[in-house]
Formats: sequence, C-alpha cells, structure tokens
Amino acid sequence: MDDMGQVLIGCSGWSYPDQPEKGGWTKVFYPSTETKRLAYYSQFFNTAEMDSTFYEKFYTHMTKATFVGMARTTPDNFQFSVKVPETVTHVKRLNVMAGAISALEEFLEKISPLKLANKLGAILIQLPPSFTVKDFKNTEEFLDRLPAGYDYAVEFRHPSWETEGPWDMLKHYNIAAVMTDSPSLDRLQFLSEVIVTANHSFIRWHGRNVHHRYNYLYSREELQPWVEKVKQIQLETAILRGYFNNHYGGKAVVNTLQFKEMIGDILSKEEKQVLKRAQKYLGQRDMKLSSFLER
Repeated sequence: MDDMGQVLIGCSGWSYPDQPEKGGWTKVFYPSTETKRLAYYSQFFNTAEMDSTFYEKFYTHMTKATFVGMARTTPDNFQFSVKVPETVTHVKRLNVMAGAISALEEFLEKISPLKLANKLGAILIQLPPSFTVKDFKNTEEFLDRLPAGYDYAVEFRHPSWETEGPWDMLKHYNIAAVMTDSPSLDRLQFLSEVIVTANHSFIRWHGRNVHHRYNYLYSREELQPWVEKVKQIQLETAILRGYFNNHYGGKAVVNTLQFKEMIGDILSKEEKQVLKRAQKYLGQRDMKLSSFLER
C-alpha cells in the first residue's frame, strides 16, 4: 500500500455565512454566523479549493496579507488549491501577447505566502465554456510559459476537447487534466473517466442539476463509481486533490464527509457528529419542502 498516492478531499470554498435557505452553511455546518469559518472548517477537512480569487470583484481586494492570514489560521498539513483569476482565463483568454502570463505571475506573487508556508495545493486553470479545441495553439503557448514549481490543473468545459491532443499536451507539461462530475447537458461525460496526465490529479464534483447545479446532494450510489476511480488514480499519481463544488446549503459538507468514509478514511467522533447533524438538518428541510409541494 506504500505506493498508493495521497488523497485530499475537501469543499470548493468555505466562506458561506448565510442560512441554508440562502445557500449558506450556518446551522448545517457552522454553529453560528459568529463562527470563525476557516478555523472551524480546517478542523474537519485538510484541504479547500479557493474560488473567490477567480472573481475580479473579490480578487482586487486581496493582498499578500490575506494569504498570510489563511496560512496562519490552518493546521500544518492543510492545503489550499487556488483558482486562477478570470483576467487570465476569461478576459485575456490565455493569450500570451495580451499579457496573460504577467497577470498569472502577479497572482502567484500575491498567493506566495501559501507556497512559503507549504500550504499551496494545485493552481486551477478553469477555461471558459466558449474555449474550444480551436484554441489549442493559444493554450499550448500559454502552458509553455508557465512558471515552474507549481502543480497546475486545467479544467476543460467544452466537448470539443474530447480528443487525444489535449491529454498529450498536458502530459508533456506535467499538468493535471481536471476530472469532473457535472450535469449531462454539459456533454462533458468524458471528463468523468479516469484521466491521468501528471504526477498529481484533480477532481471536481459540480452536482448534476442543470439550472442550479450547485444545489445538489449526491446519493451514495452516485458517488460509488468514483470510489473505484480514486483507487485507480492513487496507483498512478503521488497526490489526488478532490473538491465538492455542490456548496449550496452545505450539501458539499455532507458529500465530502461521506466520500472520505467511502474511500476508507476513518471519520473521527467529531466528524461523524457533524455529518449526522448536517444530514438531519438537510433531511428535515427536504421533508418540509416535499410536504409544502404536496399541498
């Protein structure tokens, strides 16, 4: 078993202070709105994906001090995977001539406290859905200039990437192809296969609803096929990072803890209590909703 890769499973984000009916985690997971969210979250999970860096409206207000604080708040073994800002992927569209690399370098400098603290997981490069295989050359030029020393992961979101070329390109640069679980209408089922293109790997569970994909609770039956996939990936990479992005109303918390148990992690007494409380809370809400709909 010594040659099995490490597996880190967490949620996409942790800062959801609202009540569950507004999509937040208070009551489902966080005891109150006063709870120090990251400190509390990191008692139960050893990794988190940070998506807020993607949005210009949040990212511009972040400084190095933001990331110093995150590093200080979390335990030694904690890792943050951080999403690249939309300026790089959606505005400059990876165009080197338009300054995509310098924007990325600025981002890496800003989050450098995480790297210095040995708490930086993967750098997630999520491409826009409009980015097709026709943008292959552009993508390759960008990847060719990536600063060394990071675990990069690329998430394709258009079905045209279902071909051999992208995987060969990512293998060449030791970049992980992001595997995803997403609504069938996205036509991205090929990304639910085991795709290993680097010495590290990355999975994102987006939920399966078409209209409100993040407001979705996976059943154990839906997650079961991923257990075998994780075991297979563990044999092929040194580290697998996986994140549940079905964050609405704390559903990611339930699925993350369930999945950790399904892949063989022994949940602590506290983790079991949190899982039970969240399941009970979500179950009661579902019962209320169904009785309301039946009237």
